[in-house]
Amino acid sequence: MKVNEGTIDRALRVVVGLVLVGLAASGTVGAWGWIGILPLVTGAVGFCPAYAIFGMSTCSMKK
Repeated sequence: MKVNEGTIDRALRVVVGLVLVGLAASGTVGAWGWIGILPLVTGAVGFCPAYAIFGMSTCSMKK
C-alpha cells in the first residue's frame, strides 16, 4: 500500500472521523455515526482504497 493521501486530506479525515464517532458515542446521532471509523482509519494510515481503485492521489510526493 502506497500513501495516496496528502497532509490536508489526512487531517480532514481524522477530524471528521473523530467528530462522527464522538457524536455517535454521545448518542447525538444515530448508529450511522459509527461510519466515522472509516475516515478515521484511512486518515491515520494515509491510504484510501477508493483512491487506489480510481487511480487518484492527493499526496504531493514525487513519483
